[in-house]
Amino acid sequence: MAKKVLLEKAHIKGIRAYDVYKAQGGYASVEKAFKMDPAAIVEEVKKSGLRGRGGAGFPTGMKWSFLAKPEGVPRYLVCNADESEPGTFKDRYLMEFLPHLLIEGLIVSSFALGSNSTYIYIRGEYAWIVDILEQAIAEAKQHGYLGKNILNTGFDCEIYVQRGAGAYICGEETALIESLEGKRGNPRIKPPFPAIKGLWDCPTVVNNVETIAAVVPIINMGGEEYAKIGVGRSTGTKLLSACGNINKPGVYEIDMTISVEEFIYSDEYCGGIPNGKKLKACIPGGSSVPILPANLLLKTAKGETRYMNYESLSDGGFATGSMMGSGGFIVLDEDQCIVRHTMTFARFYRHESCGQCSPCREGTGWMEKILTKIENGKGQSSDIDLLWDIQRKIEGNTICPLGDAAAWPVAAAIRHFRDEFEWHVNNPSLCLTENYGIAHYADELSIVS
Repeated sequence: MAKKVLLEKAHIKGIRAYDVYKAQGGYASVEKAFKMDPAAIVEEVKKSGLRGRGGAGFPTGMKWSFLAKPEGVPRYLVCNADESEPGTFKDRYLMEFLPHLLIEGLIVSSFALGSNSTYIYIRGEYAWIVDILEQAIAEAKQHGYLGKNILNTGFDCEIYVQRGAGAYICGEETALIESLEGKRGNPRIKPPFPAIKGLWDCPTVVNNVETIAAVVPIINMGGEEYAKIGVGRSTGTKLLSACGNINKPGVYEIDMTISVEEFIYSDEYCGGIPNGKKLKACIPGGSSVPILPANLLLKTAKGETRYMNYESLSDGGFATGSMMGSGGFIVLDEDQCIVRHTMTFARFYRHESCGQCSPCREGTGWMEKILTKIENGKGQSSDIDLLWDIQRKIEGNTICPLGDAAAWPVAAAIRHFRDEFEWHVNNPSLCLTENYGIAHYADELSIVS
């Protein structure tokens, strides 16, 4: 049984309420942190090795240490709760069932960073969770953990919840800041980085929900103890949103020492694939990360076991690896059509592009059109090469990572499943039949049981 530090108390009845949460040891990290120097809290987060859980995996303590501290200028902490990555729903779970864990983490983090006004920017579709968070904030304030002179420490802090309007692009921190300021959510050119010039041109730290929640156990147990969980630079636990062709979809907390095979087939986690189907592929970190075929998902290119952590999933680069990303673990069985899935993702990224950069604005549209053409049995062999060329010209040529997020799924699908694209081109009549499914062609694939 994997060690749990975030979801350990999620099963307790009534844990959403302040009284129950407090009785279970809640807000102990706040009281401990207020006896520490803010710089010491940052140091503990550094020692923990905590990496951003929103997708990039950048060391959190290092990010905090970059925050500028000019005299007479406010600093801000912004919690990125704009969980819009397809296949990802673990932040929603945290906010819905453990809202006080997030509030506690925000208070400690705000104290460490010197933020007196802290914001939760939440995905607009999470309307019911806004009410849950507002209730938790009100309870925390009622019991003296928010407001003026918290616990007689002289520290003031207010937490505000701001709803987004359902734009995927606002998951990018500078687009989020623009939206929070009441502007169109277009990413900013960096530098300057938010740590220097962020919200209202003031020093700002933007962290994901899970990242902020992890600050609580780090302070409670100490950074060095937290770092003992996991392996290498993949310290602590990680929440995964498991979905797709599995028997037990849901949110799981792992310590990043288990293998991918164990995560998929163990009864403790996903419980295997329904109806005895074979594993075809998996998207391990949300729709924006490269898809991996079964043989590379369970073993690295060197034949070593692939584990559920940052280093192992990326082993070999994008040629033979992927990314932990946001933890949206999407499993595909042998009957799934890679071309259809790639087309769906391309449609999503075309729709969500802010249009600021021409490679992304035009390129995502072209990729969707070509993939739709191939999926509908009207493709040509040259279309596959054209797709490859378009994604190559998008990647690395945009202000924000949305262009990369749109290009990587297409590149990986062609890299690992080019024969499936060619099958669509060579069998146009079958593409037009209902449920043509790749079962006709499954025997030709390198499928691992």
